[in-house]
Amino acid sequence: MRHEQGLQVLHEDNHLIAVYKPAGMLVQGDETGDTPLVDFVKQYIKIRYDKPGDVFLGVIHRLDRPVSGVVVFARTSKALSRMNELFRERKITKRYWAITNERPDPFSGKLTHWVEKDESRNVAKASNKSNSKGKKATLNYHLNASIDSNHLIAVEPHTGRPHQIRVQFAKIGTPIRGDLKYGSNRQNDDGRIHLHAYALAFEHPVKREPVTITAAFPRDPVWRIFREWENEFLI
Repeated sequence: MRHEQGLQVLHEDNHLIAVYKPAGMLVQGDETGDTPLVDFVKQYIKIRYDKPGDVFLGVIHRLDRPVSGVVVFARTSKALSRMNELFRERKITKRYWAITNERPDPFSGKLTHWVEKDESRNVAKASNKSNSKGKKATLNYHLNASIDSNHLIAVEPHTGRPHQIRVQFAKIGTPIRGDLKYGSNRQNDDGRIHLHAYALAFEHPVKREPVTITAAFPRDPVWRIFREWENEFLI
C-alpha cells in the first residue's frame, strides 16, 4: 500500500486503480458540493503520470458515505466496461466487516430480504416477503468475536442493493454501530458507522489473472480492539 498526497493506493496497474475510502467521504459528487474521492484519484493520476488535460477515471461501484474500505476505479474504458459486466454478473466477491452492539441470533447464516430504496429520503426498507417494488437482497454473515457490547461480524453480500448490509442487519435487530439511520442507539463522534469494505476479489478484466484487494481496519479505538481477528474472515 502506498500513501500518495494523502491518498492510500491499494492496487494500481494500467487498467485499474484501487484506493482506501475513509468514512465520511463521497465516492462521487452530490448536491453537498464536497470534493469526492474520484476527484482526488484523478488529481493523483494527473500528477504522478504528468498527464495534460482531463484524466479518464471510470466509477465502477460506490460505498455509502459513512462506510470505509476498498474502492476500485477503471483507468480505461475497456476496464470499465468489463468490470461493470463482472459486477452485473455477480462475479465479484465482496467482503465486509461490521461491528454491532447487539449479537446476531443465530451467530451465522444467510439473510434474504426484498429491499426498496426511497430516493427522496435516501433511506432503504427491507421486507421479508417479495413485493413489486423491492429487489431481492442476499448476504451471508458470521459472528467472529465479541468484546463487551461490541460484536465483530464477517459479511459477504451476494447482491448490491442500496444500503443493503445496513438495512438487512437492522431488519434482524442488529443495526451497525453508529448507524442512527437504521436503528443504532448511539452515534459515533464523527458520523462514521462501523461498516468496512475489507476486500474485493475478481478476475482482472484485461490480464485475466485473479486479483484480491484488501484494506486494513480504520484507525479508531473500536476497530483496534479487534485487530487480531482482522484477517480471520470466516463465512
